[in-house]
Amino acid sequence: MDHSHGYIISYWKNTTEGSKVITDYVTNLFNIDVADIWASKQSFHIIQHVISRQKIPSRYVSYADSSASSSSEKEMAYILKYCRPMSQLSMHIKPPQNFRFTEKFPKIDCLDINDGKWVSLDNLLTMDGIDIILQSSTLTSSDVNVFLKHWLSGGCPRLKLFCAEIGSLDIFQVLADLLHNVVFVENSRTYTSPFGYRRTLTSGFDIRRADGVTATVCHQQTGKLVIAVWPEATHNYN
Repeated sequence: MDHSHGYIISYWKNTTEGSKVITDYVTNLFNIDVADIWASKQSFHIIQHVISRQKIPSRYVSYADSSASSSSEKEMAYILKYCRPMSQLSMHIKPPQNFRFTEKFPKIDCLDINDGKWVSLDNLLTMDGIDIILQSSTLTSSDVNVFLKHWLSGGCPRLKLFCAEIGSLDIFQVLADLLHNVVFVENSRTYTSPFGYRRTLTSGFDIRRADGVTATVCHQQTGKLVIAVWPEATHNYN
């Protein structure tokens, strides 16, 4: 046991088998489920093991790897299809070239993808989340326009924050056919999502849904497109 950091040090030669044995021993000893998982490509097996042994989904799953090599299509599809955490899924890993996910996205409160080139408009329209964070996205201004209209018509009803890193963005194309329902806001505002993501909205366009809910659409200088739904949620999910 590393007392300074509070985690177990394993000396198993077969780390795959060791991590499974330790997981089973601790969860059986305390009669608990695994709430949080941090896994890399080398420890992907632990995600599969946890999913196969418990009925209650994990609260938080992080699948991350800093190496230059990409994940496999099988692993990516498995994470998205079977790994259904109650709260957060973080994928900070390089996807395989030309990877596509053609099934409906699972219901995830907070989805954080750091290499979202593979996320399509069809994927976006099946998402049901509170925070959706997409870095390195290939979505277009027209795609975001379709998603915004989808939200205005009642789609993705739980959304509080959408943030996508889009290279070439035309804010007027994002707001196409919606300018009659748009109010320009010049004042700077700070928005904090339920999961602690904080964004400074230097200016933006407020747009109101039929039920009176307002969202601010902001094109930041960093190239990110932010949709922040008011009011800010007071409950923090972390």
